[in-house]
Amino acid sequence: MLAAISILFVMIIVGGFLNPSKEEFAWFMKLKRPGWLNFERFIPLIWIFIYGCFYFSALTAWYKSWNLFIMILYVILLLLVQSYTFIMCKQRKIKTGTLIAFAGWLWGGVLLTQVIQISIISAFLLIPFLLWSPIGTFVTWQMQKIN
Repeated sequence: MLAAISILFVMIIVGGFLNPSKEEFAWFMKLKRPGWLNFERFIPLIWIFIYGCFYFSALTAWYKSWNLFIMILYVILLLLVQSYTFIMCKQRKIKTGTLIAFAGWLWGGVLLTQVIQISIISAFLLIPFLLWSPIGTFVTWQMQKIN
C-alpha cells in the first residue's frame, strides 16, 4: 500500500510542479493546429488513460523487482512527459516541445527494454504511451511548421 501511495504522490508532485501558468498555457492554446487534428478534445482523456497505465506499470514493476533504479527510470520518463508543455510554454518555442516529446518517446523505449525483463504486464502497460507519443510529437512538429 505504501508503494501505491508513494508512486501516486510522486506523479502528483511532478505534475503539480511542472505545469505552466494559465497565461503560459493560454499561449499554447492560441497556437494554430493542423487542419486534420479533429480529435483534440479527446487528448486529455487519452493522457488520463496513459497516466493510469503508467501508474500501474510502475507499481507492478516495483512489486516484481523492488528495484529503485527502475523507479528512477520511471521518474525520468515522468519528468520528460510533464516538461513537454511546461518548458515549451515557458520558452514559447514549439520546437522545444517537439524535441522533448521525441526524447520522452526514446526514453520510454529505454524504460520498456528494462521493464520487460521484470514484468510483461509492466511492459505492456507502457505501450499506450509508446503508441501515443509519436502522434503527439508529430502534431507538435506540424504545429511548429504552421506557427
